[in-house]
Amino acid sequence: MDFFYPNPQNDMWRIMGLVFFGDKLHFVEQGRKAVFKYEEIVAFCEKQGLAIFDTAQAVIRQKGNASDEHLEIVEQTDIAALLGQLPQCHDICCTGGKAAETLAEMLHTGTPKVGEYIETAVAGRPIRFWRMPSSSRAYPLSLDKKAAAYQHMFATIAIR
Repeated sequence: MDFFYPNPQNDMWRIMGLVFFGDKLHFVEQGRKAVFKYEEIVAFCEKQGLAIFDTAQAVIRQKGNASDEHLEIVEQTDIAALLGQLPQCHDICCTGGKAAETLAEMLHTGTPKVGEYIETAVAGRPIRFWRMPSSSRAYPLSLDKKAAAYQHMFATIAIR
């Protein structure tokens, strides 16, 4: 995959379109509902200062589907090292339950409730750890409600 959330059944880029542009199709190729505008997404993330990375470097899918329920984490991401490369980062957002649980384990902290954050520290640096609704369509929340939760997070961290 060339970038994060490329599956047209995942609504991350529709959520971002709603939050930042008031248009769920902002990052969707016109006339091609299953294709996202990769270059525009990259430029948007760079402009907003958004970095996207996985909480795991290596995983084993124990079943042949996209569900995280049967996902075995083989190697976690070194969050402290990653944040060392991002000195201006002060918030981390997880978009799924497995990612949030994995990050909580790494940070030796609890897992925030969906749509909320907890304050913690990584290598002595204060960090807000957010647990957001999954952008997967399998997650039982409407697109508008997911977008509202992300809007709240971005307003809190002053990204508009």
